[in-house]
Amino acid sequence: MNTTPPDNWPPYGTDAPSGPASAQTPARNRRAGLGVAVVATALIVGGSAGFGGAALWDATNPEAATPTSSRATTSTSVVADPSDPPAASGSVEDVASRVLPSVVKIDVVGQQGAGSGSGIILTSDGTILTNNHVVEVASTDGKITVDFADGTSAPATILGTDPLTDTAVIKADGVSGLTAATIGKSANLNVGQGVVAVGSPFGLDATVTSGIVSALNRPVNVGSDSEGNATTYPAIQTDAAINPGNSGGPLVDMAGAVVGINSSIRTAATGASAGQAPAGSIGLGFAIPIDEVMPIVDQMSAGETPTHARLGLQVGDPQDATTPGAVVGRVTPGSTAAEGGLKDGDLITKVDDQRVTDANSLVATIRSYRPGDSVSVTWQRNGDEETGTFVLDSDAS
Repeated sequence: MNTTPPDNWPPYGTDAPSGPASAQTPARNRRAGLGVAVVATALIVGGSAGFGGAALWDATNPEAATPTSSRATTSTSVVADPSDPPAASGSVEDVASRVLPSVVKIDVVGQQGAGSGSGIILTSDGTILTNNHVVEVASTDGKITVDFADGTSAPATILGTDPLTDTAVIKADGVSGLTAATIGKSANLNVGQGVVAVGSPFGLDATVTSGIVSALNRPVNVGSDSEGNATTYPAIQTDAAINPGNSGGPLVDMAGAVVGINSSIRTAATGASAGQAPAGSIGLGFAIPIDEVMPIVDQMSAGETPTHARLGLQVGDPQDATTPGAVVGRVTPGSTAAEGGLKDGDLITKVDDQRVTDANSLVATIRSYRPGDSVSVTWQRNGDEETGTFVLDSDAS
């Protein structure tokens, strides 16, 4: 879905204004996207590898890569069967012992900065899932080094990146016998359920924190791609401590299965300015649900260009802040939105059973579907409510 904001909407990547701690602070000062506030206090990417990100949290330079020499053997990550009965919940200690071997620290150096983040091992021969914002600085003539739980390290290359979901897949060179993570089902999560976050906050590898799922389907906007399409997802909100450098690491359930990718945090950015680190975790972290991104991860792992569902319109927030919904700003000719009868000025209030509260809510909801899925959309026009069925388009060129 094209979500380019109108010209009079403020860019997301502006410097943090001085004043109260409720200001919104981006992770990097070069990104622009929807001008709709997602959270009232600062929302920063939890481990960016570029200027304004983890380069400011971890000043140490990554050591030279030391690849292993054993021959690679492929083994895909284990996927939990949703038809199986849930595994018995263990202690945080039990979960940590299961998950730590499948989590890596990622150091990145590029022309525009350096920093560190985390990653999730998907295959025994070194396919690793992380955030796009962790590795993007290395996209042009950069260097990526992966540190494993056993103390070894290896250089890595990028297999694919997807700014719209803030995900990336990299491949560590010359490794084998790694412990692949178990992939769970984020759809099975409940508010109040225990979860554990693992990663390398502030460059401190193999760090484990625990908490609960404090909310589900929280629309989080962390910027946009080069075409102005919003990086917005229906996040898992958790009070497990997540800090810069946790990005790309797993959020797991108490059976040790990956249910999310730790990606961003909300922080009271008192005293923060360009070149200074804002405050750390205040118990509000956000993870990308694993269900929504695994099809895209599979595409990147196969060297394919990721595809996304589109409704085919531009949206904004209602002028009346008390009115829930997303206002249609422009409908793309020939899109499923146009064919289904949506028009400029319509107020979209629901997609299937998911209530739409604002523009980010609509983007996040559509982003959770795949091209070709059918959805029911409810909207208001001139005080009348209408509902229609739409087969979502693809952004594939």
